Amino acid sequence: MFRRIACAALLAAGLAVAGCSDKINPVTPTSTAITETFTGTLSPANATTHSFTTLTGGPIKATLAAVGPDNTKNVGFSLGTFNPTLNTCTAVLDNPAATQSFQFSATASTIGSYCVRIYDNGNVTTDGVDYTYTVTVVHPQ
Repeated sequence: MFRRIACAALLAAGLAVAGCSDKINPVTPTSTAITETFTGTLSPANATTHSFTTLTGGPIKATLAAVGPDNTKNVGFSLGTFNPTLNTCTAVLDNPAATQSFQFSATASTIGSYCVRIYDNGNVTTDGVDYTYTVTVVHPQ
């Protein structure tokens, strides 16, 4: 009887040691990129902010896809971090003279709230008409 218990204990210990020597590869979560489209109207001397949330780290591309009525005009365009408590966008990247098709490329290091901001850099006020715009943001979901 003692011999069976000893054999069983030895077998269990051997399996435990063998189990420890197996290399386990961690599973890396894959992020899925999604595209969000924001449209709106920019009035003279104003700004508009759109926020989005990433659920993991990864690349972010924010594109000023369209601006009008004259697509040769430029506006201020920013990409930054968003504080939902204060409802504020803190610009990290900024182009005060972005034209249609301008793109920011950045990397989110972790889950977070981010934003794009469109603002009148003086052109909308000078022209005296509202501008329409479309911004697309591709980010990790």
